[in-house]
Amino acid sequence: MKAPFYHEDFVVGQRFAGPERRVMEADAIKAFAIEYDPQPMHTDEAAAKAGRYGGLIASGWQTAAVTMRLMMSGGLPPIAGGSVGAGVEGLNWPRPVRPGDTLSVETEVLEVRVSRSRPEFGLVRLRATTRNQGGETVQEMTTTLFVPRRGAGL
Repeated sequence: MKAPFYHEDFVVGQRFAGPERRVMEADAIKAFAIEYDPQPMHTDEAAAKAGRYGGLIASGWQTAAVTMRLMMSGGLPPIAGGSVGAGVEGLNWPRPVRPGDTLSVETEVLEVRVSRSRPEFGLVRLRATTRNQGGETVQEMTTTLFVPRRGAGL
């Protein structure tokens, strides 16, 4: 296992891409949607085929959850104390995720700064780009993480 990253280990422009990929299976897409986003384009193949997307698609929220999993399994380095989010600035789904798509994530460091209110932490602003097997972007998320500073005693 890699040594955990502290605030000082992040540099603007760094990119991280884990080896894990996630194949989006139709049954998993429907199961997630039935529980969390019960709309016909996610739950009913016949209704989805007749709809604007021409077939079943994954909920954007499922894509976001898969992105998080991929980030935690290598799309980000391990962070000292765990990954604690300060919020999501932007979340876009430019293309639908379909059954059989294989997703991967790449994360880029956009900004690194010390927290004004909690100087024992730094803030790391990231863009996580989730792509399908064809390299097409299916989700882009900009988020900020609280990351302990080295020697802060956390």
